[in-house]
Amino acid sequence: MAKSKAAQTTTQQSLQSQMDSDTTTDNIFLFVPNLIGYSRILLAGISLYYMPNHPVVCVTLYVISCLLDAVDGHAARALDQCSKFGAVLDMVTDRCTTTCLLCFLASVYPTYAVLFQFLISLDISSHYMHMYSSLTEGAESHKQIKEDSNPFLRAYYKNNNVLFFMCAGNELFFVALYVLATTKPLPVFEYDLRLILATVTFPICAAKQIINVIQFVNASKSLASIDIEDRRAKRALKKE
Repeated sequence: MAKSKAAQTTTQQSLQSQMDSDTTTDNIFLFVPNLIGYSRILLAGISLYYMPNHPVVCVTLYVISCLLDAVDGHAARALDQCSKFGAVLDMVTDRCTTTCLLCFLASVYPTYAVLFQFLISLDISSHYMHMYSSLTEGAESHKQIKEDSNPFLRAYYKNNNVLFFMCAGNELFFVALYVLATTKPLPVFEYDLRLILATVTFPICAAKQIINVIQFVNASKSLASIDIEDRRAKRALKKE
């Protein structure tokens, strides 16, 4: 009996030691994908500093920051370092960088300031509601989409190539607008390269805004369904 208790105590101590070890080594803030996320924030911040007067430096840093968005996800999966903190950090960084660029565009294109304000509002609200509904439903990331969700939303989030193409095209359109406002024409075969980039990426940007609307509606429906279930459960408890 004494031996059994001793063995049980030893096992418990071993498990506790292992848990303590795991807690010590799993520093979420130092996960490789999250370190990449911090570098994205730094690059984006520096690009904002150069945005008014140094378009080449600004675009270079901004584009690198955006490209790293594709790298951190691959690193997280390859190193088994996916985390809720990392998912939220990734999403918030995207929203902040795009918002800052759109704010600048609103200042250099004052006629379209209201449109840029609308795009900012749609981008933030749709992604926030989608993130909140996903985490409320128990998903580890806002990129985990249920099978009964909108088919366009599933195609957008479940296929990494589609996701990258849409996000890159959306950002490149805004970058093209920035370059048009801050640089001289870049002729290529008698055509302005800036206008070519803006023209090619405009349909992608428009499609991305449609996805944002779908995302907003889908998240609203999911949250409403959760509310209905919660109210139903409360009524059932009252009857008991």
